[in-house]
Amino acid sequence: MRFGSYQCSNGENTFTEQAAWESVGGEWRQLSGNFRECGYSIEWHDFEADTDFDWSRSFHPEGLEICLNASGSAEVRAGTNALRLDGLTGGFYAQRRSRLKAVRHSGERHRFITIELSLPFLESQTLQDTTGLHPSLNRLLKHGSSINASVSESFRLSSAQQEILASLQQPPVNSAGRRMWYKAKALEIASTVLYQPVKGEEFFCQRVKRLNRERTQRVLALLKENLQQPLPLEELGRRVGCSHFYLSRIFAQEMGQTMTACLRQLRLERAAELLRTGQCNVTEAAFEVGYNSLSHFTVAFRETFGCCPGLYSLKKVPQTAND
Repeated sequence: MRFGSYQCSNGENTFTEQAAWESVGGEWRQLSGNFRECGYSIEWHDFEADTDFDWSRSFHPEGLEICLNASGSAEVRAGTNALRLDGLTGGFYAQRRSRLKAVRHSGERHRFITIELSLPFLESQTLQDTTGLHPSLNRLLKHGSSINASVSESFRLSSAQQEILASLQQPPVNSAGRRMWYKAKALEIASTVLYQPVKGEEFFCQRVKRLNRERTQRVLALLKENLQQPLPLEELGRRVGCSHFYLSRIFAQEMGQTMTACLRQLRLERAAELLRTGQCNVTEAAFEVGYNSLSHFTVAFRETFGCCPGLYSLKKVPQTAND
């Protein structure tokens, strides 16, 4: 197993991820690249932590990471700003020096891919044109002496991003072409995650895609706000400005799952949070997120988290990334 390393600019310290990943065990694979030599690295992680894992120990100085999170909950903080990750979500975080704080919670299976980019490599790829670059990253690149770390907001992985997540583990090219393919994929992901649409530059198809993403995100927010009594599909369509037939189709296209499956996932993630933090017992958590049958809730929870909710609630309450 080869771990990425980074030689700091002052030449005095060498950063390595090895100690962090050896402490947690599980599977770690460097799919392509090398942070120090190539400026980028794509890595796959699959593990279950018995205790809260200080994830920040694996973050490179002078680096940015894009996380495509398949499962497991985590938090990354830069000062008062926080990026929270759940299943099928993504986001990015960056630091000049070791200023980020991060935790991956115990008792969960964590499966995710990181695209790690050195800031010098990233700056060389932007070619000094920061138009549309995410504001928090733009500030970090422009004012690195005063801003040492930043995080993005989280986003739900679209169906296309979920397909990318799968393809990175099994690239559709032969071994001779994989290095080129992986580098192109790293830049493709960075371009879609780190840049935002610029007004006045959208083609019609881009506008349609943006509206579909915005409608999907609005529906996600409404589902989260109404876990106990979800709004009817017709009402959701009215609130986001399209027919419920069209909404069902674009939601499945964007999310890679039906609205019903997504609601189930959101309910269980919220229930797990209530149990993990000790806010509710099992029965209270089930009813809080809209389950009227405790047996149905128990079966669904076990299928998702691999244990009964009663056992999950006995696990150690995780410390926040601020502690």
